[in-house]
Amino acid sequence: MSSSDKSGSDKSGSDKSGAYKLGDRSVRRLGYGAMQLAGKGVFGPPKDHEGAIAVLREAVANGVNHIDTSDYYGPHVTNKLIREALAPYPDDLVVVTKIGARRSSDASWLPAYSPEELTQAVHDNLKNLALDMIDVVNLRIMFDTHGPAEGSIEAPLTVLAELQSKGLVRHIGLSNVTRAQIAEGRRICEIVCVQNQYNLAHRQDDALIDELARDGIAYVPFFPLGGFSPLQSSTLSGVAERLGATPMQAALAWLLRRSPNILLIPGTSSVEHLRENLAAAELELSEDVLSELDGVAKAA
Repeated sequence: MSSSDKSGSDKSGSDKSGAYKLGDRSVRRLGYGAMQLAGKGVFGPPKDHEGAIAVLREAVANGVNHIDTSDYYGPHVTNKLIREALAPYPDDLVVVTKIGARRSSDASWLPAYSPEELTQAVHDNLKNLALDMIDVVNLRIMFDTHGPAEGSIEAPLTVLAELQSKGLVRHIGLSNVTRAQIAEGRRICEIVCVQNQYNLAHRQDDALIDELARDGIAYVPFFPLGGFSPLQSSTLSGVAERLGATPMQAALAWLLRRSPNILLIPGTSSVEHLRENLAAAELELSEDVLSELDGVAKAA
């Protein structure tokens, strides 16, 4: 990244989340996901352009140094917003993107795995983010849009590894993948992170998270707050009320405690909600509270 530092001085919220390695970089564990900055359905421009710029700048001003994005958000919308708001980038900012999908004119999500599509996607990300090299590119697997599905990822991952060898990509991650696909991927190239759906109520990756932690690989849950269907739980609401916090803050705090290799990227288009999310790092959860929250998945 460039040497311009726009990171500000108030970093208490993000700092208290701790840090973990992402490839050869160290990032604060409470980051920011840019998906919600695009228009409705993650398609088209934001309703409030200046508001989107303000959210990005506020995130960095509060110590966030891990931003997750993709050029198929919009498409091309969130990356251009990131460039406008933050370039030239602070030295410590790590921008992570995804390839492997595209948007059709009706806003549907389609696989984009051909060598030409993958190569173009990397170049589009570079151009729209104004970067010479992308810190991390996640290969999004689209065998099933509703969740991970088995199948070989060798062909598209080999293309991404070749782009890495050309100096366009620093590190590679995987998104929406099974344990077998992660093992296959690690035989092809180094995998620095895995990005799957995981939250208080959706815990199919419990064992996988622990395995990745033992190998020093970051796990980045998407939809940490439930995504398009926000978490609803009387247990979560009750815990949050006792803590003097919002249910979403309690859910994020639980994720931070779940495993040290979890990196969070909650998204929002609101500065107020961004500040609330970052404040989750300051919540202290007792063992009794953790045990109570662990029961949410069983009741889901």
